[in-house]
Amino acid sequence: MLTGVVVDAVDVARAERFWAEATRGRIGGLRLRFVAAAEPKAAGRKNRVHLDLAGGPGWEDEVERLLALGARRADIGQGDVPWDVLADPEGNEFCVLRPGHHGVRADSGVVAVCLDVSEEDRAAQCAFWEATSGWHAVESHPWGAFMRRTPDSTVSLVLGPPCAPKAGRNRLRLEVTGGGRAPGEYLDPAGNEFHVGSEQ
Repeated sequence: MLTGVVVDAVDVARAERFWAEATRGRIGGLRLRFVAAAEPKAAGRKNRVHLDLAGGPGWEDEVERLLALGARRADIGQGDVPWDVLADPEGNEFCVLRPGHHGVRADSGVVAVCLDVSEEDRAAQCAFWEATSGWHAVESHPWGAFMRRTPDSTVSLVLGPPCAPKAGRNRLRLEVTGGGRAPGEYLDPAGNEFHVGSEQ
């Protein structure tokens, strides 16, 4: 079962504070777990996993609130899109989605966990993550496949392109429990690390 996201951080305490305030504690039953990293995120290297937050009706004010918390605007080549791309104080990209954006089911907090998946890996990745996450495919489009824990869940797991090149260990990693695997770190079919936690 998909239970959360593990995030590498040079300053764990600051990252925890930022994300608690950024999400207002609304993370859809997931856990954000921060672990110490010796090196900062490499400049110019887009993460393969990122979070989407709902901007709500006052999305412009929400973006300003996040910038005041320590986020900054980020350019990952997105061009003119109906969402805002920001980065947290550690440089990890995240998106602030505007009202009416596909799949948004809440006015604040985390509404999606996005995993980069290439076109050639898409079928294998979708099958793997549906089995591993315990979440179920609810929609499929050329730009992404959506999975949810339950039909009325406010958070989606979104798998789709573009896929950032794999260069070193991913700084954000999905975390699951169960599935018959011993606790530890594993690789998905596309070489992305993911954690298996202990069931409690």
